[in-house]
Amino acid sequence: MKNSLILFLLILLFWIPGRQREKGESAASRQIRIALILKTLNSPFFNDLKDGAVSAAERLNVELIVQAPEREIDVEKQMQIIENLIQSRVNAICVTPSGSRELIPAIGKANQAGIPVLIVDTRIDEQAARDEGVKTVTFIGSDNYQGGKIAGEYIASLSTAQLKVAVLEGIPGHETGDNRVRGFREGIEKYAQVRIVASQPANWERDQGYNVMQNLLQAHPDIEVVFACNDLMALGAMEAIAAAGKSEKIRIIGFDAVEEARQEILANRILASVAQHPNEMGQLAVETAVKALAGDSIPPYIPVNIELITRDNLVLDTGGTQTQ
Repeated sequence: MKNSLILFLLILLFWIPGRQREKGESAASRQIRIALILKTLNSPFFNDLKDGAVSAAERLNVELIVQAPEREIDVEKQMQIIENLIQSRVNAICVTPSGSRELIPAIGKANQAGIPVLIVDTRIDEQAARDEGVKTVTFIGSDNYQGGKIAGEYIASLSTAQLKVAVLEGIPGHETGDNRVRGFREGIEKYAQVRIVASQPANWERDQGYNVMQNLLQAHPDIEVVFACNDLMALGAMEAIAAAGKSEKIRIIGFDAVEEARQEILANRILASVAQHPNEMGQLAVETAVKALAGDSIPPYIPVNIELITRDNLVLDTGGTQTQ
């Protein structure tokens, strides 16, 4: 009897702390499966966003599934990925929509399956979502309109003489690029010296940025400034401008401030870029999905800071000395 009592006490000694550890761990978080569906993984911006999400998932002990089409313009593939993940019964979906309207039916299917959907980086069309009765938890991202406006005002500050500007747009009809262009036009509206001489889509891609810029240089050889709605297009434009021997004559402003663009800013080949902090977006996406699954109240918009990156603030950040 005494031996049995000792054995029972030993079992309790090991079992109770183990149970306490289980209760202390993040809940249901140990079993949570969160899907992050990006526009593409062939972009430094979305890779930074993914890295932030991976970091948060490891910290919160949740399983993160990351998938994306090969190209940003492949909306059908992104819809297919969402539908496959609904079938696999993930607990939550975080998505950067390739199409602000096109993805609404897929999000509706997630609603029907009881899977919460968080929108990251690019808003869906809110009116179209309301018309279809589609609901999302929140939008996590920067104000693209404000970012475009910041770029426009910065360009207007470059000179009081006339400036002829070319704009490289994203994918026509998509919220992110459209808002950046709208904000840019608003930013330059009151400055008579700034004139847009050409505005064409290059679909977010570097090679298209190069090709479109080549054509624009042929049609408008007197372009003095280029505003590209993302850095990949800005880098492609930079290469086309260099090939035309006009690097000293044309200034380039990009958007996203990815690492390669930052290096080109330091090297004086790109003038500036609007930074969005995608790593923070990725972290917030996973953190907010976990909170939503726990039943926490989530605001409909979670903003991420936006700022203009120039050589001056990069030099200060790196602790370097400024040179002329």
